[in-house]
Amino acid sequence: MKQINIALLGFGTVGSGTARILLEQKALLEKRAGCPIHLKWICDRDLTTDRGFSVPEGILTDDLERVMNDQEVHIFIELIGGLEPARTFVLDAIRRGKHVVTANKALLAVHGEEIFRTAHENGVEVGFEASVAGGIPVIKAVREGLVANNISTVLGILNGTANYILTRMTREGIPFERVLAQAQEKGYAEADPTYDIEGVDTAHKLAIMSTLAFGSQIGLDDIYTEGISRISPLDIAFAREFGYHIKLLAIGRKREKGLDLRIHPTMIPDSHLLAQVSGAYNACYIVGDSVGKIMLYGMGAGQMPTGSAVVADVVDIARNITLGATGRVPSLGIAFDRLREPRLMPMEDLTGCYYFRFSVKDQPGVLARIAGVLGDFNISINSCVQKGRDSQDGPVPIVMLTHEAAESDVRKALKEIDSMEIVLSPTMIIRIEELDTL
Repeated sequence: MKQINIALLGFGTVGSGTARILLEQKALLEKRAGCPIHLKWICDRDLTTDRGFSVPEGILTDDLERVMNDQEVHIFIELIGGLEPARTFVLDAIRRGKHVVTANKALLAVHGEEIFRTAHENGVEVGFEASVAGGIPVIKAVREGLVANNISTVLGILNGTANYILTRMTREGIPFERVLAQAQEKGYAEADPTYDIEGVDTAHKLAIMSTLAFGSQIGLDDIYTEGISRISPLDIAFAREFGYHIKLLAIGRKREKGLDLRIHPTMIPDSHLLAQVSGAYNACYIVGDSVGKIMLYGMGAGQMPTGSAVVADVVDIARNITLGATGRVPSLGIAFDRLREPRLMPMEDLTGCYYFRFSVKDQPGVLARIAGVLGDFNISINSCVQKGRDSQDGPVPIVMLTHEAAESDVRKALKEIDSMEIVLSPTMIIRIEELDTL
């Protein structure tokens, strides 16, 4: 049996989990791969920090050039994250004829076209199961398990930090800023949480999932993105009153006008499975024309779950190398040269139902003036709740749910409403996905 040699670049959280599985599960992996899988190199700048397990002598190095020049290495695992120098290292490995495994969703979302094209030209494989939803095998499910389906819809709760924050706010009524600070103290959120809370991390993952599901190369610029930083306990309380949960939802849908791709806070019915996904867990809900509706659920991040996904790619590629069948399953589900240019539906063409929270002065006629503007833009009110103000001089919240309306009309109406002297802060808007037909 041919031994498959592995070089691991990056020995942080995910790198440690990956190395631990490769070393401690060596016998199991050999049995399942049909060949020995040997971790030959772990390359990192930090050679002294205790990772909690022992590494065989001679594996750990900070000499990247030596690792890259090793012609005995078959698979190169990139786990340093970020765009550069990760992009340079990955492309260099590919051009040297090495297969690549990565968990780097930002790299693939931004430079995926270049990386997959270069891999195609050099006849090597790129594994990226760990780039979306941590230990949940969503990539393999879409690429292989659902190959018989035209996929119409991909919905996802794909960022554990954002979901953890919204869960705490929902259960305990704690303001966003306080939950975020506590999450940072416990290590659930980064010191700079922008990518997590503003939807960028989720957009990286939706770009990858949409490319697989819809057969078009999707980039970050193709995805409308909003975060959760403006969500307040008041919004969550009103949502529950109306029978909804608020989630940061990744939405990918085929529509007549093109692909509908967006990330934003979304109100979904309490009864839907996605509403029950709590804490740092992730879920991906997929609709195919043959299989119908399926949902994959589990830990979307973490040392061992993500390491598990990385090693799954290693084993797949090792099997293919042993059998001389590399490229049997295209990395993106179809041959790279068959990817189509995406036809995108503009966000302004979206139609749906909306939640509005207006912060207004406590004056007679305010509700009528707001309703009048909405009516001028063909926005029909489904429900309306007006609460008393919290303090003597504080604003009065007015909350409305609309019937189906056009995004373009909503934007025009809110621009006019927010310019009124009676409105004290920008209107809070949350889109509603009923999901009753999904």
